[in-house]
Amino acid sequence: MKRYNNLWTQITDFANLLAAAKKAQLGKRFRESVLSFNYNLEQNLWQLKTELETKTYRPGAYKTFTILEPKPRMISAAPYRDRVVHHALYNVIQPIFERTFIFDSYANRTGFGTHRALRRFTEFARSSRYILQCDIKKYFASIDHEILKLLLRRKIKCRDTLWLIDTIIDNSNEQEPVVEYFPGDEILTPIYRRHGLPIGNLTSQFFANVYLNSLDHFVKEQLQVKKYIRYVDDFALFADDHQLLVNARLAVEEYLVGLRLKIHPVKTQLFETKHGANFLGFRVLPNFIGVRCENLRRGRRRLRLMQKDYAQGKITLEKVSQRIQSWVAHLKHGDTWRLREQIFASLVFTRK
Repeated sequence: MKRYNNLWTQITDFANLLAAAKKAQLGKRFRESVLSFNYNLEQNLWQLKTELETKTYRPGAYKTFTILEPKPRMISAAPYRDRVVHHALYNVIQPIFERTFIFDSYANRTGFGTHRALRRFTEFARSSRYILQCDIKKYFASIDHEILKLLLRRKIKCRDTLWLIDTIIDNSNEQEPVVEYFPGDEILTPIYRRHGLPIGNLTSQFFANVYLNSLDHFVKEQLQVKKYIRYVDDFALFADDHQLLVNARLAVEEYLVGLRLKIHPVKTQLFETKHGANFLGFRVLPNFIGVRCENLRRGRRRLRLMQKDYAQGKITLEKVSQRIQSWVAHLKHGDTWRLREQIFASLVFTRK
């Protein structure tokens, strides 16, 4: 397996840092932290470059907040200058790992994404009798730092780059507690082994993809499952042979032990595709793709909140239009023509 060296000058190159800053500010240009950084952009980038080259760079503290939808999760926001560093690192190492990803891994990859994943999922579901749908229990909070570093070292041997990777991983803030035992563990092993990546970091999303990349190859190459798809920690195996998927579940559970992960005992199910399967907010049936009820309820709730905010002058009509168009574009990936007509036919936004 080829390992890559001499990456550091690419990462710390001023042009790369400038490109990273442009990517980090997309959709956030007018936030106070971005405006402040950009006020002395060149000076701040040279400062970052110097800190990286002299190994004096230290990540700042995360700001954390909780979101409740689609489920309660703790989100961690790194300081803006750290997000620039994340992008600078990602710009250089992402192409190295991209070559190793299987075709049907869809999260956090340019040109892939949720809607392309939904189309592939639908294709597999409608051409197979059975589906084994899996979800990993508390995935981001369970990612083991030691294992992650070993996986990254399979492709990278540049010491300076590994120093930065380790610095970012080691600076991960405390996530929700996960206490799981695996063969060979002592009573305190789950406590002293560092684990968990902050949801919200570009690097966390990328590392999460790398962490399960070996599982993808195991399923495709060792278990010989031809129809397999993964989006972050949600993955599905399809086949016409029920026993094949029964055996595959046991093999996957055993393989995940090596990554110190467990599949969710309730969300992981084996059933006939004719009954319909939920994936990325849609329900895929043999002849119909609908929107999941809970996703539809959230969407309607957001619309009511937008109506209220617009009436009070908190948001502009332009912003309302952008958000509605985004949701409509998402709904169009299902069979939702009548649903969209019903929702938007009587939708009115007025100012008090």
